[in-house]
Amino acid sequence: MNLADLNKVAVAMVAPGKGILAADESSGTIKKRFDAIKVESTADSRRDYREMLFRAQEAMSKYISGVILYDETIWQDAKDGTPLVKLIEQAGSIPGIKVDEGTQALPNCPGELVTVGLDKLAERLKKYYERGARFAKWRAVIDIGQKIPSMTAIRVNAHALARYAALCQAAQIVPIVEPEVLMDGDHDIDRCYEVTSRVLNKTFQELRVQRVALEGMILKPNMAISGKKSARQASVQEVAEKTIRLLKSCVPAAVPGIAFLSGGQSDEEATAHLNAMNAIGNLPWRLTFSYGRALQAAPQKAWSGKAENVAAGQRAFSHRAHMNGLASAGKWTADLEKKAA
Repeated sequence: MNLADLNKVAVAMVAPGKGILAADESSGTIKKRFDAIKVESTADSRRDYREMLFRAQEAMSKYISGVILYDETIWQDAKDGTPLVKLIEQAGSIPGIKVDEGTQALPNCPGELVTVGLDKLAERLKKYYERGARFAKWRAVIDIGQKIPSMTAIRVNAHALARYAALCQAAQIVPIVEPEVLMDGDHDIDRCYEVTSRVLNKTFQELRVQRVALEGMILKPNMAISGKKSARQASVQEVAEKTIRLLKSCVPAAVPGIAFLSGGQSDEEATAHLNAMNAIGNLPWRLTFSYGRALQAAPQKAWSGKAENVAAGQRAFSHRAHMNGLASAGKWTADLEKKAA
């Protein structure tokens, strides 16, 4: 493992004013997104959609530092025969790959899940590296409910995240470590804070046990935020202050950057929260975005599967990427959204 090179990639992934596009939806998830815009989900339509994003020159070169791909996408070529990976590289962005294989029910823990996919990961990582991937992503899912999460669920998911991260670094690939505490319940922000704190502490404990070099990884956490069904929705400022406090108490300064997931927030909420955190400033790590839906909902709608809408889709994508790029520097305002609209 060459840590200097891993660190160089990790630092580039959180470059000032840029963030990561999560274009790694599974075939099932992208089908749901396409159903909503009445587009049939085929290998070709998925490729055309992603090619549209990767060819959005302004967005990709100015605001996107890296792109997380799904296994199908990393092997696909654009319509003109150029590998999609090459389009990303040509735009000055770094190709990455989602490597987990989804979740399974966790034995003896009703309602809880564990992420799988470690079995042949070492061999898969070699092939992804040869194809051009320089970072990877693995997502653990922790749900908040009446008697959950259990210590078991937190522990097995943290262990798997750390094993994945160690395998990545051995393959000269930067791991994005993503322990996601879901915002689906009716819990308040303080309950989210408490659970996320337990999850992050356990995750970093496991990373140390498995000798993962923190300088060569990126953390992709949830924000401290109210559950979607909570009667008390925390303000933008409260989310920002509590998330910063949480991260300062759990995340070592050696980690180069933190790229948040949007986790079901609306486009503008995800941008506003990130901006408020960067406005607080004085942080040991860079804070940026690694958004999927919060970057893609608008371009998907604008494109709607029609070739004549490609430019409109790219404009919508560039706008969201620009807004989040500003938020990653604490320079976004709600007025900028209205101007563009």
